[in-house]
Amino acid sequence: MKPHVLALLLAAEMAGLSPALAHGRPASQVTVPTAPIPTAQQDTTAEKMLAFQRSSGGWPKAVNEVKVDYRHRLSAADLATARRDASQEDATIDNNATTREITYLVSAFNTTQNPAYRQAAERGIGYLLKMQQPSGGFPQYYPDARFYRAQITYNDNAMVRALQVLKAVADKKGDFALVDASLVAPAQKAVAQGVQCILKTQYVQHGKLTAWGAQHDRTTLLPCQARAFELASLSGDESVGIVEFLLTLDQPTAEVRRAIAAAVAWFEASKIENTAVQDVADPSQPKGRDRVMVAQPGSTVWARFYDLDTNQPIYVGRDGVKHARLADIEVERRTGYVYAGTWPAKLLARDYPKWQQKWGRN
Repeated sequence: MKPHVLALLLAAEMAGLSPALAHGRPASQVTVPTAPIPTAQQDTTAEKMLAFQRSSGGWPKAVNEVKVDYRHRLSAADLATARRDASQEDATIDNNATTREITYLVSAFNTTQNPAYRQAAERGIGYLLKMQQPSGGFPQYYPDARFYRAQITYNDNAMVRALQVLKAVADKKGDFALVDASLVAPAQKAVAQGVQCILKTQYVQHGKLTAWGAQHDRTTLLPCQARAFELASLSGDESVGIVEFLLTLDQPTAEVRRAIAAAVAWFEASKIENTAVQDVADPSQPKGRDRVMVAQPGSTVWARFYDLDTNQPIYVGRDGVKHARLADIEVERRTGYVYAGTWPAKLLARDYPKWQQKWGRN
């Protein structure tokens, strides 16, 4: 082959042209090159989430006791290691795990149109549907059922977040309208069952509906213990997230309205008035600080835990013993765990009155 012809063919190949076109043959005899298929756009955070997704469809909150943080830079080797751990049974809905990934991935799919992100989100939604128990409750972990991990977990709003995701799927809300339509009906059913679980687990104290515990037994549906300092009790924190979720239900039933009203009445009755929680410097303590409850006119807080019988605030350290004062438990727990806060304040001042205007008299 003559050198100039060879050069022409090589140039044509590099330019993506057919040899026929390079020779100047008629257009009717030229094969028009097919445009290369564009590579799906990638989202750096979404790619990390794909690597950490477990075979069950869910995600872990930590690996080898190190919190999964998608803001951290991960090498190709790190991602490969994460993928090799896919069979681990450490998927959970605790600490926002799984629900945050599903939510992010459907958004990333909407932005990039990368089908891998939608598929991963759909597998995550499938995980939530699989983990739901016959009672309608959600455990903290699945399939790991050790210790208290299989109990109904309102702790840190884990079950509420799962229901929020499924409700978004059921309502085809925002980016969730992009997921497989076959997931809509199962999500609707799961939300309905979850609401019934919430209603059935609302604690009756001396004949009166009150609030909820952080954990409930999956069989008896009664409040139950988790860690040593998390006794069976009523929660001034988790109960807020539950009520906030109930407020989002359209056309609330009489039973839902009764549950909301009873919980609000319990929050009002359980106030610790003219009190505030403060972190203070204390050189006598190991870390040089302490957390105390002090008198402060006009300030209101609620305890994290209330006794199931007396409805009095309880403060429990690692020894599992109830105390009436925060100061009575060890400083490590006082400063390392939140035993009192203002969690219901916004619900009582704004969200519940707004809900009442819409549904209270209907």
